[in-house]
Amino acid sequence: MSKPIVIGRGAVEIEGNEQAPSIRLALAALSLSMLLSALGVSVANVGLPTMAHAFDASFQDVQWIVLAYLLAVTTLVVGAGRLGDMMGRRRLLLVGLFLFTAASVLCGMANALWQLIAARALQGVGASMMMALTMAFVGEAVPKERTGSVMGLLGTMSAIGTALGPSLGGALIATAGWRAIFLVNVPLGIVALVLARRCLPIDRETSAAERAKFDRAGTLLLALTLAAYALAMTIGRGTFGAFNFVLLLSAAVGAGLFVFVEARSASPLIRLAMLRDPMFGAGLIASTIVSAVVMTTLVVGPFYLSIALGLDAVLVGFVMSAGPLVVAVSGVPAGRIVDRFGAPGITIMGLSAMAVGCFGFAVFPASFGAAGYVVSLVVVTGGYAFFQTANNTVVMAGATPDRRGVISGMLNLSRNLGLVTGASVMGAVFSLTSATNDMATARPEAVAVGMRATFVVAMLAIVISLGIAAGGRRLAARRTHAPMRRS
Repeated sequence: MSKPIVIGRGAVEIEGNEQAPSIRLALAALSLSMLLSALGVSVANVGLPTMAHAFDASFQDVQWIVLAYLLAVTTLVVGAGRLGDMMGRRRLLLVGLFLFTAASVLCGMANALWQLIAARALQGVGASMMMALTMAFVGEAVPKERTGSVMGLLGTMSAIGTALGPSLGGALIATAGWRAIFLVNVPLGIVALVLARRCLPIDRETSAAERAKFDRAGTLLLALTLAAYALAMTIGRGTFGAFNFVLLLSAAVGAGLFVFVEARSASPLIRLAMLRDPMFGAGLIASTIVSAVVMTTLVVGPFYLSIALGLDAVLVGFVMSAGPLVVAVSGVPAGRIVDRFGAPGITIMGLSAMAVGCFGFAVFPASFGAAGYVVSLVVVTGGYAFFQTANNTVVMAGATPDRRGVISGMLNLSRNLGLVTGASVMGAVFSLTSATNDMATARPEAVAVGMRATFVVAMLAIVISLGIAAGGRRLAARRTHAPMRRS
């Protein structure tokens, strides 16, 4: 006799399937996938000086070790999500985990810089599948009333991966060399691969006709557009020259062509009607803006703490670790609160906290030093944890089973675009308002002025996000009640 779904300390039992695996093991597979993909972003940065020395290369050359991974993830994450919807999410997630793990081995074995960059690009291909499909599985692995809790858990794992990268990378380089920062992924990847294969739901079989509907033209156009945008925002390290402008213009043209192609496609990669849904569209825009603001703390923080406050490198790292730590600790409680009180209200609460924290960044460090900075950082990152959990829950709640992968991919894309944009745009705002092009020689007073001005801009950006989120909520409510009034 079949049993209903039961979520608790034991196993999850799904109606019609007596052999359903433990929910904890399934969530462990998804959590490891999220951890590894986030770790892949953050762990390599700390090793760039060491790898530049090892390969006798310039910084401009070794930065492609980071850019290759970032570009692969950004350009492919939406297409990977859609491919998972059509071919099977479990199947494609296994492919992604295998590619990520195998590429980590190749990174650790690279004997030339071009080999390492190529392996990092392959690692990013695998990570794009992992990022896109991890959240898409939530709707299948747990009941709807537990979605917020699991989203909070995945957000926690992402934060841990981001926070762990610099410290883990530094320790591994000091003890085992730069190759270890890539090889450390291998045992974790194997564990995730085994757990995913054994514990995640089996894919339904799809027909050849369904698989043939994959939007190749739209996927290629979107990938090229996103690559042009990401390169425009990252090449030049804060300077914006003619090449950046050409890339940005190419991205704009590509976006227009993508909309044109999608509007005429029989099976589009992204249904444009989805973007007209107020909650969905507002969630993606708010996610992009909020991620850009979070990146501001990573771009501005080290300069302000070291130059304006005079902290040494150890104390700078200690202060900045407070942010990811807060996100990691807040993720699961935030998910439970979302499950209990509803996602839309928690989204507004999280954004409001972030606005208050940005105001604190502009005011408190000048009076209270590092303590004022830490308090502001805790408020901003705590608000971000609640926003991210609630926003992901809202967006994924409206996803139909055949579109969960692509919508999860779009959520991850919005976050990545926010991080890329924040690093470039907010970094430029900081440089402009500090009135210096070389932060190494900047005066403490100028850095303090730039800090205040940058976070005033960040606060205004969060206020705009609040307006977008509240407006989307009102429009969705009107659409829900409109048929009732007509009847």
